[in-house]
Amino acid sequence: MGFLEGKRALITGVASNRSIAWGCARAMKEQGAEIALTYQNDKLRERVEKLAGELGADIIIHLDVASDDMIDNAFTELKTHWDSLDIGLHSIAFAPKEELAGLYLDSVTREGFKTAHEISSYSFSALANACRPMMKGRHGALLTMSYLGAERVVPHYNVMGLAKASLEANVRFMADQLGPQGIRVNAISAGPVRTLASAGISNFKKLLDAFEEAAPLRRCITIEEIGNAAAFLCSDLASGITGEITYVDGGHNIMGGGCPR
Repeated sequence: MGFLEGKRALITGVASNRSIAWGCARAMKEQGAEIALTYQNDKLRERVEKLAGELGADIIIHLDVASDDMIDNAFTELKTHWDSLDIGLHSIAFAPKEELAGLYLDSVTREGFKTAHEISSYSFSALANACRPMMKGRHGALLTMSYLGAERVVPHYNVMGLAKASLEANVRFMADQLGPQGIRVNAISAGPVRTLASAGISNFKKLLDAFEEAAPLRRCITIEEIGNAAAFLCSDLASGITGEITYVDGGHNIMGGGCPR
């Protein structure tokens, strides 16, 4: 019996079998959770449906977090399948590609700044508000995905670094408010992984190479490793953990810069 047996998990952000969200969905399924997946648009629907089939997941819901109406509609549909929810995974982030090229001040725009924060940070608040009625009395868990760029300068990460810093503050404020309701809120700060989203970051290959050289484990991490940590944090085994940013990055975050080996 897995440690998520009897739990229901809504997983957002699956775009391919290389997505961090996919690693999380698969790990949670392996631990016994019942899974529901969302897809952003019609272009991704068939791909997500195929992945859902691999998990034996019957619930696939259209969810675009840029629209409050679409969030409401998604949860109205979810409630036709489930009368309760235990886990909400937020693995959604976006900034216009041109905001992730060159130097920060040369690239940032008012509209790009707004978009990055709305999709990457505010959407977690919106998701939490939609989840919490279904989590009443369930000791629910909300989890999001961050990155070291939230607290340190990463070349070309630019406005996404600010958006991830906002997301991490979001985790703390939500954890404080939802704690009395028995709902825990955490984030994983994952090392860089080759995903569809990371393809938009300039010189990402150089970032991966530098990461492997600096990290104590001397390698990149996998979506399976992130998924296993996510499954733990959303389980009753982590019942005393909330408001935390947990690093799953091979120890990269502990290293100081400019130190030759």
